[in-house]
Amino acid sequence: MLKLKGVSVQYGAYKAVRNVDIEVGKGEIVVLLGSNGAGKSTVFKTIGGLHKCTEGEIMFEGKRIDQSSPAQIVKTGIVQCAEGRKLFPRMTVYENLMMGAFIHRKQKKEIENTLHEVYELFPILKEKRNDLAGSLSGGQQQMLAIGRALMSKPKLLLLDEPSIGLAPIIVAQMFEVIKQINKTETTILLAEQNANAALHIAHKGYVLENGSIVVEGSSEELFADDNVRKAYLGA
Repeated sequence: MLKLKGVSVQYGAYKAVRNVDIEVGKGEIVVLLGSNGAGKSTVFKTIGGLHKCTEGEIMFEGKRIDQSSPAQIVKTGIVQCAEGRKLFPRMTVYENLMMGAFIHRKQKKEIENTLHEVYELFPILKEKRNDLAGSLSGGQQQMLAIGRALMSKPKLLLLDEPSIGLAPIIVAQMFEVIKQINKTETTILLAEQNANAALHIAHKGYVLENGSIVVEGSSEELFADDNVRKAYLGA
């Protein structure tokens, strides 16, 4: 479904991402592991068209997208849930969700159906639909950020650090929700520092260090890799 081939991204003289190859198959959950500053968010922003490749190419469903605008990429079915949630805090929960449905604004019935699905996934959002987004707890804000992304009916959902800043019990709930989303035939590329939780739900993963992929494999292979265990799993 998604293929990055030899992708490099440069800021001035600094090469933030170097020769990255990533493949995400339809229906998979793929995790991109790495510490802060490893380049995970840069990879995501490049997939979404916010940064341009200085080298390499990005293919989605057999078509090259690395020269497309962010708006064009969203219309292909790639939607990103950014690190830090990036909500509209002075708008209500409902209004934030409707912003996610913008590309389907002429399809009222489809929007209503998708909103119902989001409320089923996150009942608290229905309960608080008239509350300001800024008044929600951290976990509720993350639910809203994911819900807003789902309102676009993505084929491929990019989740950038969804567990960051959340209590352990909320993190566990969040990863269960990600599994549920995947069961609805939504392919997911997940950037995470919480390697243990991410690998338990992923089909395969890549480890990014200093802008380069250093290890890749199935979740089972990464769990068994001594270097990955020492660096990311505390073993």
